[in-house]
Amino acid sequence: MAIQTRFLFVGLAICVAGVMMAEVEGAGIADERFETRVFETDHGSLPYRLLRPKDYDPQHSYPLVIFYHGAGERGDDNVKQLVHGMNDFASDDVMAKYRCFVIAPQCPSGKQWVDVPWSADAHKMPEEPALPMRLSLELINSLQAEFPIDADRLYVTGLSMGGFGTWDAIQRHPNRFAAAVPICGGGDATSVQPIANLPIWAFHGDADTAVKPKRSRDMIAALKAAGGAPKYTEYPGVGHNSWAPTYANREMYAWLFSQKRTTR
Repeated sequence: MAIQTRFLFVGLAICVAGVMMAEVEGAGIADERFETRVFETDHGSLPYRLLRPKDYDPQHSYPLVIFYHGAGERGDDNVKQLVHGMNDFASDDVMAKYRCFVIAPQCPSGKQWVDVPWSADAHKMPEEPALPMRLSLELINSLQAEFPIDADRLYVTGLSMGGFGTWDAIQRHPNRFAAAVPICGGGDATSVQPIANLPIWAFHGDADTAVKPKRSRDMIAALKAAGGAPKYTEYPGVGHNSWAPTYANREMYAWLFSQKRTTR
């Protein structure tokens, strides 16, 4: 019994150590390359991480990407939001080829980028943005005043809860962004006309049980009915983790960074 107990504790220790290592490694190179910052306003604060362009030169202007993380990365540690996708943006090859600013704000625990249920078949866009979304959009304004950011090359992407956030951001500000990459999210399919001509590439797994593939399918169908030509990739046999193949796909980056805003 003593030997079995010892093995049990050793096994638990190894398991805990593995989990801790996975958490540390989750942020990986992104944690090293993204600066730690907090956006402060008189109506709230928002922790965020900032990736500067490789060989940053303040005399040049650069694109900016805003990334909306998923529900599991909420909190105030200013680290968890880097776990998915941001290691790809911070990778040597992407940073060398696509020189840009990337910001990853962190939504507080118990809050959402959009105050809607994720499991529903549809939703109407709330009249007012959720506070974390409002702060994230104000953050972009602040960074545009601080850095030489190309206003015609603002990009937005996000996964799961952040996929909803991506749709919400472009539907609230249809003329602000140059392109959007929403992953396993959903928007208001009854109000897509203003974003019909915005370059959008949506992704979803057809086996997703957390956010129904119907949410992305409905948005794409509505956009096409409104005269748009969105791109849509649905991964066969893939569940909720459709972001891993998406952010690993270098064709997505080439498409994203080739877009430029044409309406104001």
